[in-house]
Formats: sequence, C-alpha cells, structure tokens
Amino acid sequence: MLDLKNISKTFNPNTIHEKRALENLSLHLDKGDFATIVGSNGAGKSTLFNAISGSFLLDKGSVILEGRDITFLQEHKRSAFIGRLFQDPLMGTAPHMSIEENLSVSYIRASGLSLFSRAGKKEKAYFREQLSLLDMGLENRMNHPVGLLSGGQRQALTLLMATMVTPKILLLDEHTAALDPGTAEKVLNLTKSIVAEREITCLMITHNMHQALELGNRTLMMDSGKIVLDLSGEEREHLTVDMLLKKFSEKAGKALDNDRILLS
Repeated sequence: MLDLKNISKTFNPNTIHEKRALENLSLHLDKGDFATIVGSNGAGKSTLFNAISGSFLLDKGSVILEGRDITFLQEHKRSAFIGRLFQDPLMGTAPHMSIEENLSVSYIRASGLSLFSRAGKKEKAYFREQLSLLDMGLENRMNHPVGLLSGGQRQALTLLMATMVTPKILLLDEHTAALDPGTAEKVLNLTKSIVAEREITCLMITHNMHQALELGNRTLMMDSGKIVLDLSGEEREHLTVDMLLKKFSEKAGKALDNDRILLS
C-alpha cells in the first residue's frame, strides 16, 4: 500500500541552523493499517507527514503508494488521494466560504473532476446526508460560513471533507489536541468509525500514550528522524505504557523527555 524507502531530509544544510529531520527512514503499511505515532518534539513526526504529502522534495529515498512512485509528484496533486487533518482546527477549511462550498470544493478535487465543475442536487443531498452523521446539526447550516463554527465543528467538518471521497491514505496530525476533552472524544470516535467503516489506511500522530496503544493495529515510536519501534500483534496487545516507555528507552538509548506525552 504505502512504502517509504530510505527517505532522508535535512533542512538548512551546511549552516548553523542545519536540522536533520528524517534519516534513512523506511516504512511499509498494508491496506487498512491504522498506525499511531508517538515521539518527542523534533522527532520527525510532522516532517514524516510532510514527506508523504509532498510538502518538500526529499534529499533521497522514495515514496511509493499503491505501486506508484509519487516521490516527485506535487503536493496539490497528491491531495486528491491523501487526506490530512492538522492540530489547528482553523486549517483545512476556508472560513469565508459556506459549509456547502467547502464540501463542494473538497468533493470535486478528490473526485478528479474539473475545478470548474459545480455540485448538483445529487451531490448537495449527499453532503447533507454525510453532515447528519456528525450529529452536530450542521446539515441545517449548509449556507453558514465555516468561520462561524466552533473548533470541534470545524475539525469534524474537515474530517468529513478529507474522507467523503475515500482517500488512499489518511494523515491525522494530533487532530484532537486543540479541542476540549468532550469534543476531542466525539471527534476521535467519529474518526474511528469512519476509518473502520471505509477501511482507510491511516497514520495518526498522538501525544497520548494510551491512545497510541489502544487505537489501530500498530504503534510507531520515532526519535531523531527515525522509527525506533514498530509494534503490532500480540506484542503490542499486552503492552502497558510503562513497558512501552522502557522499550523506547532501550531502542533509543535514552528516556522519552516530552512532559506533555508523559503526563497525558
């Protein structure tokens, strides 16, 4: 499904600001895999997502999706089949456009239709049906500007926009971290339901160690631009948070030093 082969990226090379963000990282995901990713700040988690999304050119390595080499494919072209949610609920939507207009743009792009296409009655009925599944009353506010929505409503809408046409892969970059606990739980439950129902291949960055072990079928831990742990199956099933931290310490040669993660 997804193959990252020895990808590397260094920012500001040969300067005092040089930062080696990814180093010979390789990863294989099978179709339907749901892998959580955890690591300290600067471990390379978001940079990994940027590499998959095509936000920059790699120094070396390749990105293969469903047998197709997309290493040099531009970001806007990848967005047609790669869904992504960010930590900031304000990203991913156009605030001055209506809910219907945001859904329409997303649907047309992901469907491979011409940018000059317009959503018809059939598509609008589908948008309303999908919005009703969020159970937030947004199906009755389709003409309202997205900028009037709460953070949780915008994140739920962005999730719907990213999955309305089932993406080949879904990237979730701490997409519930900025929400209040109740809203975060609702958005997370929506995420689990949509991913399971549509069998979407998914990578999710989280700072919550319990989520890292409970969600999906694989847990990845990153450090210094590398994946130091890749756990699945029976080994993952019986792990506690303390055991996971110990394994990380053994592999990385140091303890995890992110208070936000440790206190989650």
